[in-house]
Amino acid sequence: MATKPNILFIHTDQQRPDWLEMNPDIPVRTPHLRQLSARGRWLTNAVCPAPLCAPSRACLVAGQQYDRTQVWSNDTYAPDGLPRYHLRLRDEAGYHVMAVGKHHVGNNQSGIPPKLHRGVDGRQGLRAWGFSDAIFNAGLNQATILMRRHDMVPQDTYMTFLHQRGLAEQHMADYERRNQEGVWTATFPTTLPDDAYFDSWITQNALILLDRAPADCPWYLEVNLQNPHHPWDVTELMHGWYRDPPVDFPQPIYNTEDITPQVHQEVRRNWAATVEHLDGCVGLLLERLRQRGELDNTVVIFTSDHGEMLGDYNQWQKVSPLQASVGVPLIVAGPGVSHRKADDAPMTTLDLTASFLEWAGLTPASELDSRSLVGYLQGATESHRQVVFSGLSAWRMAFDGRFKLVRGYDPDKRVGGDRFEPHHMSADETARCHRERPQLLFDLQQNERVDVSAQHADVLAHLHAALDDHLAL
Repeated sequence: MATKPNILFIHTDQQRPDWLEMNPDIPVRTPHLRQLSARGRWLTNAVCPAPLCAPSRACLVAGQQYDRTQVWSNDTYAPDGLPRYHLRLRDEAGYHVMAVGKHHVGNNQSGIPPKLHRGVDGRQGLRAWGFSDAIFNAGLNQATILMRRHDMVPQDTYMTFLHQRGLAEQHMADYERRNQEGVWTATFPTTLPDDAYFDSWITQNALILLDRAPADCPWYLEVNLQNPHHPWDVTELMHGWYRDPPVDFPQPIYNTEDITPQVHQEVRRNWAATVEHLDGCVGLLLERLRQRGELDNTVVIFTSDHGEMLGDYNQWQKVSPLQASVGVPLIVAGPGVSHRKADDAPMTTLDLTASFLEWAGLTPASELDSRSLVGYLQGATESHRQVVFSGLSAWRMAFDGRFKLVRGYDPDKRVGGDRFEPHHMSADETARCHRERPQLLFDLQQNERVDVSAQHADVLAHLHAALDDHLAL
């Protein structure tokens, strides 16, 4: 590449990897992501380094694996010494570094300590984190929680926007009703108009930042969309997308909960609508790049911080090592990226850190766990990693694209909440869980219920050794 490319990083929240139009088994509409994948690479076996918002995002910001960042959960403060690739892009490579949405790296949504609170203008602390310009906001649920804790006074940019429109109180009431009726199964539409919907507003903020970016330097823009994170509230228009006429989705895998198939369909129709909406946001961003004449010199990366179980194996949200939780969509297109239809090599979003640095003409620091994907995406190398890793709380995972080895996992003791395991477990506690709990080998061509260790001893030995080496780093 003769000049440094611009970088557009679209980062969704809680999006599992299989709900894309390119997957014939799921009738969700994502035409812009399909077109993006046709221009570049759709990496179908990507995982996140830790399937929870703050730990995953901290790993990406630092380029370090979960055990090194010390951001154990959404309640953990980001250490002061945490590496930040945004700083290097801005200060060493000369990029104009921008961001919108939820910058959830450590406990920066509670407003405690104050240095991690982004403020009602969304700009507090942006220079220290490596940004040139930003419009940050709290997350879907946190925005309402913060306002309720402060006598109904908005504490972030989004609730300030809704308050100015006279919509904040009805939005608060909507969320209170959803939590009372069941956050997973409440599928009624929001009362918000389409232009005040969270991701519509975030996307408009991204376009504002693009339009005020200087023209004399390359730019990096990080768009942190909120969907498809729960609660799955959709506008009245979106509510009809998969109901008029009705579209049926596959039922959850191995679900024995007391939820009817009809309710699962309603939930999945809402979820599909949130995915289609974020695809439309992607389309707006790409269209603006075309209008500016910058599409051909912009690397576009689309991924998520982690997945969503959506009822599979009786699980919701994330935090588990199962593929719907730990897996994420990953699409990369732009200058130098060679096209392949569907690339099923094992990938980790941890490697985006070193890739961003290489695209910007920088050398990734030797202490990073991240490995640049640039050479692989350009076709200069035939392979990247043979095994990728993830972990949270007690469990750790190694994955080769088909087989998954999980250590320290108990499906009856999920992470977080009153009856679940704590997010942060000491090294001794983690080691005890690894000793006492059976090591599980799953074949993703079958399912993630049956341990196939006895049938694949060679694979077990290989992944066991790979995980040992990974944990020894």
